[in-house]
Amino acid sequence: MIAITAMPLWVSAVALVGVLTALAMCGPFLVRRYVDLHRLRANNEVAGFKFATLGVLYAVLLAFAVIVVWQKFDDADGAVTREAGAATTIYRLAAGIGDAAGATLRADMTDYLRAAIRDDWPAMARGMASPAANRALDKIYADLLTYTPADARGGAALADILRQLDGVTTARRERLALASGIVPGVMWLVLFGGALVTVGFTFFFGTENLRAQTLMTGALSLLIFSGLFIIVAIDHPFTGAVSVEPAPLAGVLRDFAR
Repeated sequence: MIAITAMPLWVSAVALVGVLTALAMCGPFLVRRYVDLHRLRANNEVAGFKFATLGVLYAVLLAFAVIVVWQKFDDADGAVTREAGAATTIYRLAAGIGDAAGATLRADMTDYLRAAIRDDWPAMARGMASPAANRALDKIYADLLTYTPADARGGAALADILRQLDGVTTARRERLALASGIVPGVMWLVLFGGALVTVGFTFFFGTENLRAQTLMTGALSLLIFSGLFIIVAIDHPFTGAVSVEPAPLAGVLRDFAR
């Protein structure tokens, strides 16, 4: 699904909503061509009860998937914000470990944020992680672990810096995990399979006005495929037109560059 998510928003919307809805609206005409109205109308009453149950079950499943994907998308945005907040605190605490060590830490943190923006985001758009950002983060740890505090103040500052650096690492790991996609493959099978069954069920109702039945099928298809389009669009939070941007990290760089 990452290939569809990476498409321009209008292209994926036309493919998932427009084309599939148009195909669904052809269904009643095809069924009516081979099955006469009398035979279809004979099953309306029983089929109506079954369709009501089927529709409720699929609606619950689709709503659940939309809510879960949106929550995870929000979690990805929150992870970037937490990462930026921890990086800001590290910049400010760097003054507590001496001039030379503090300058090195600020330079290392700047290199990491630049690597995250320049390399991590394009890599996450492909569901991967950037080796350059990994190396930049490792260098921060290596430089901090070789620093020996000269007094209790330096030791307290170092402990706080390491705690904030752990927050940066945790937030980055969270966004990397979410970048690979939220909805598992089996869930996609159930979602699209359920959509086909639910929409296809409407082909076998018998109404005098075939045009009205086609319009009702189209309206139902439009709602279902629009829900699936939302899930596809935000399933990979760092891919495509609807994605989490590195603006908080860029803001940290701008603030401390001044």
